[in-house]
Amino acid sequence: MLVFWKERLVFLAVPKTGTSAYEATWQTRASIAVLDPPELKHAPIYRYNRFFRPMFERTGGEDMETLAVVRDPLDWLGSWYRYRRRPFLDGKRTSTADVSFEQFVLAYMKGDKPPFANVGSQAKFLEPRPNGVRINHLFRYEHQPALRAFVEDRLSVTLDLPRTNVSPKLDLEISQEVVQRFRRKCAAEYEIWESGT
Repeated sequence: MLVFWKERLVFLAVPKTGTSAYEATWQTRASIAVLDPPELKHAPIYRYNRFFRPMFERTGGEDMETLAVVRDPLDWLGSWYRYRRRPFLDGKRTSTADVSFEQFVLAYMKGDKPPFANVGSQAKFLEPRPNGVRINHLFRYEHQPALRAFVEDRLSVTLDLPRTNVSPKLDLEISQEVVQRFRRKCAAEYEIWESGT
């Protein structure tokens, strides 16, 4: 999470949406850069609302706006799948080394997900709060020029983004039947993605 106090903007880091590259570029420009632990770095809107927003409001930041990036749901899961295939995780319950991508997606759709498929939800991460706190500026990962233009204008900067924390390339095969099941079962994921700019 990055806080740009003068510009009244908080960038919430949705996991697996390219936020590491933005953090690497913007962290020295930010007033506050929350890089660890992961629970705070990747604070969802409910955690922002509960802990950070009240602190900001008490110090004059009542008008802070939020920014986030959301990724095509299957592409997002593909990134998690590749990330969890790293040799570092071999033999651990969170490793996807011994499952296909289709098995991973099927496991993700279960109510009681196995550890390797328990990767959260973009829709839940960005879910508006009952008090009205929500993401003000939501950009699709696939529309980087729009995000870049917004940030460059808002922060009065020119961005030179490095590629960081990139998951290894893999062909991710999945049947159309499973794709359709996923789209039905995880409709909220598509709703939030389609609401982005």
